[in-house]
Amino acid sequence: MIDLIIVLVYFLAIFITALTGRTGKDVTVEQYFLSSRNLRWPSIALSSIATNINGYQFLGMMGSAYLYGLAQASLEINAVQGILMAAFIFVPLYLREKIITITQFIEKRLGKTIALFYSIANLSIFSTITLGAALFWGAYAADLVFDDYLSIISDDRVTRIRVLIVGLGIFSAIYTYLGGLSAVVKTDIIQFGILLTGGIVVMFIAVKELGGWGELYVKTPEKMHLHLPADHDKLPWIHIFGLFLLNINYWCANQTIIQRSLAARSLREAQVGLMVGGLMKYVMAALIVIPGIALVGILGENGLAEPDMAFPYIVDNYLPIGIKGIILCALFASLMSTVDSTFNSLATLWSIDIYKKYIKKDATDRQVVQAGKQTILVTLITGVIMGLVLLYMKFDNPNEAFTHTLNQLRYYINCGIVVLICTAAFLAVPNRILTLVAFLCTIPLNLFMFYYFPEMNYFVRAGWVIVIAFGVIALGSLNKGFVNWKDLIQSDSREIWQVGLGIALSLVALHVIFH
Repeated sequence: MIDLIIVLVYFLAIFITALTGRTGKDVTVEQYFLSSRNLRWPSIALSSIATNINGYQFLGMMGSAYLYGLAQASLEINAVQGILMAAFIFVPLYLREKIITITQFIEKRLGKTIALFYSIANLSIFSTITLGAALFWGAYAADLVFDDYLSIISDDRVTRIRVLIVGLGIFSAIYTYLGGLSAVVKTDIIQFGILLTGGIVVMFIAVKELGGWGELYVKTPEKMHLHLPADHDKLPWIHIFGLFLLNINYWCANQTIIQRSLAARSLREAQVGLMVGGLMKYVMAALIVIPGIALVGILGENGLAEPDMAFPYIVDNYLPIGIKGIILCALFASLMSTVDSTFNSLATLWSIDIYKKYIKKDATDRQVVQAGKQTILVTLITGVIMGLVLLYMKFDNPNEAFTHTLNQLRYYINCGIVVLICTAAFLAVPNRILTLVAFLCTIPLNLFMFYYFPEMNYFVRAGWVIVIAFGVIALGSLNKGFVNWKDLIQSDSREIWQVGLGIALSLVALHVIFH
């Protein structure tokens, strides 16, 4: 009963907080989608990382850490590289252009046709895999950990998860619809606090059950390596090169993440917020990976039949009443902070890039905002449907670390997005026809390499696809060359540049120390 009361209080607090950011009928486009361009660095940092952390980190990545150890942390800590590129290369470009969507930047550099394809690609992946995965992981995690409480919904596990996917999607859609980015950021700050608290509790309890921090090296020394052999099936050390490029997509060209920086009060606020967010990624890496490794030391490598059960096992067996309620809130927070941000970004992309650009060019701010709100309702349906599809995919192959399955699905589209954003930012005068052809060829090229080089790791494959496609564009644009790197890298001050350099060196140090 105590746990359920905690969860009910959480939902009430989120809804009340969202209502305080509710917008009126005459809200402007910048007020609704960019919070009047007035965000300070703490909001940018906390909201960005809350959006990034999803149920799949707690379940999927912790399960993967149970299988592969510290190497799974690579996906978290190497995000710092993408965050620093966003802070010092891409966000300064975006803020200088005063854009609302990244598509507008693409259009300025590559033209309307490519910008349309770029927007459609993002709308497609956000409204399906991104939304569906967030809803699936949140519902799946909640049911795994709290099936005894949730049995009031149904005795059938699949039915319970279906109901949770639909219910949590509707709840997140409602407050995003009412408040726009302001409501999203306000609720994300609360949700990050709950996420952090829940993660810390789980990590310290897991380490305590193991016998202490030193036991990680005594009982699981083979799991404490950041780099696995180059021929490893899922996480070979060479994956970091493909991951380097894919991080450009997520942290530099992802409307869901970048929208906070576009709403920054100034370049300084955006850069500080992103760098603080980068440091938080180190913390989140520990909270997600260490419990999975500790559980190997406690149970042995064959202790769990299903790797994604690592997080639920710790919660079910080691956490007291009351604390479980906080953990359930953390799971719901990880879901909703991602879902509400995705809804808001979908609304922004559709209303600005498609509705205002092609459907009703003379639309007023009120009409544009209303079109965005309608998008939230439509994509709620597509997200729920995809969440249900992923549910059946997961149950069809329960022994796999499902986070890697989802990654492979995303990267078929993400590779092309990386190619476009790098072309727009780094090439002085790119060949537009060649750029469009290369972008469209990334999916068939990915499929070709998948079927003819099946042993190739999917991160490595994605890296090759990006390099080949971008290389073709670069070769076809050699007469104009690349943008001068001195014009590309920008910092608000020398102090911020020094901090950024320090964070970059810290990432290198982690790779050396935990090699």
